[in-house]
Amino acid sequence: MFKDFPLNEKPKQRLILASASPRRLDLLRQIGVFPDKIIPANINEGIIKTDTPRSLALRLAKAKAVKISHDCDGYYILGADTVVAVGSRILTKPVNSEQARGCLKLLSGRRSRVFGGVALLSPSLEIRHRVVETTVKFKKLSVQEINSYIESGEWEGKAGSYAIQGIASKFIPSINGSYSNIVGLPLYETAQLMFGLGFAI
Repeated sequence: MFKDFPLNEKPKQRLILASASPRRLDLLRQIGVFPDKIIPANINEGIIKTDTPRSLALRLAKAKAVKISHDCDGYYILGADTVVAVGSRILTKPVNSEQARGCLKLLSGRRSRVFGGVALLSPSLEIRHRVVETTVKFKKLSVQEINSYIESGEWEGKAGSYAIQGIASKFIPSINGSYSNIVGLPLYETAQLMFGLGFAI
């Protein structure tokens, strides 16, 4: 049955952010989007043989949205994932300081690419998605700079072992593409996906 609403009232659009990242939540709030629920998808984020950096970002973003949809009817569900790569090599989230140190040494003096996968699932289970690529240039890092950054702990839980919105910004002379994509969510593209699926911002 159709539910009648007053002429000046529309049914509430409800949104779930399928991510535990506080950065993604902050970014959404910047464009006036306030999720009704935050539910981490807790999927297996392991890399499979056929993954490229781009395909991995998209696969994980879609998997997060789809997993949450199994228990949450009537919601828009936003899934996202960030993958950092040097060439074809994917830099995963470090599990310890030595892995983080290795990532920073690889990034030092090079250009890397950040792939942001975004997937939006509508209440009718229509899904739209996008992958956004940003190029990041790192200065040549000294041993002291790497050690100091490791000691800061800012690398923990970060794709590529750094956070551009923090201390690491002093290592990055230039980027080409979306800044918010590096932080965790490409805002322009996310907003376009929402508009396309009828979610009013």
